[in-house]
Amino acid sequence: MENRQAVNMPLYNEDEFCLVKFGHSFTYPGHTYGPAVRPYYLIHYILSGKGTFKANQQSYRLHEGQGFLITPNNQTVYSSDIDDPWQYIWVGFNGQLAKTVVDSLGLSEANPIFSCTPEKGEELKTFVLNMLKKNNFALSDIYYRWGLFFQFVSILAESQKVFMPKVDVNTYVTHMMNYINHHIEENISVQDVADYVKLTRSYATTVFTKEVGMSPKNYIQNCRLTKARNLLESSSLTIAEIAYSCGYSKSESLVKAFNKRYDISPGDYRKKIQAKGRHLQGVHGW
Repeated sequence: MENRQAVNMPLYNEDEFCLVKFGHSFTYPGHTYGPAVRPYYLIHYILSGKGTFKANQQSYRLHEGQGFLITPNNQTVYSSDIDDPWQYIWVGFNGQLAKTVVDSLGLSEANPIFSCTPEKGEELKTFVLNMLKKNNFALSDIYYRWGLFFQFVSILAESQKVFMPKVDVNTYVTHMMNYINHHIEENISVQDVADYVKLTRSYATTVFTKEVGMSPKNYIQNCRLTKARNLLESSSLTIAEIAYSCGYSKSESLVKAFNKRYDISPGDYRKKIQAKGRHLQGVHGW
């Protein structure tokens, strides 16, 4: 037997992500759950006491500060210790994003055990208890529970970081390029890009240049000038407005960079494009 608080949610297998169940339990000595098979992921974290978790013909003796993952369609059994029964929290989740979350934590059917410090464990407990307080189907509560779940996962990610896959160079470069492309209208610097991916400016420049074939500084400049040229061709914005939209603090900076790259001023480039357009209209009788 056990004394528990729990909430079960509808099971939506096709959703990108959903919380299936969550709860908090004080078990009685020798309390056993299973053998059982579930169609969703389930994470237990032990707040106090001891017990045994069995899965894949393996038996794990666990204690306070440890936790275990149950994967979908995998038969498991877990039992509370006779002399020191465990207290635990659990979160069940499903959907297309679920496997990605579990994989990112370095957990799997073959590697289901993890550890957290007692201090972090108290944070996990707080998240689950707050989920239990917001247990209806109001959209605001659904999003609130999701937020708590991903804070729960962030604690696990921190505790598991030594076991998680290392970020490769291509991933860093992809994140840097995405950051630049999405913030090109801002006055970003190479230092801003390096800070975003938590690298030193020197190392960020080295790996970026090696993979892309140009420095981050030149890549930022290329993105700004390409955007400026597109806006000159397709919009009626003033040169000053275009400069601001491309991350230049003043129009003179755009004019200087544009002249250097294309050997023509932005104003003359626009006139040239407009003249070409009028010529084509005359030829085709538009």
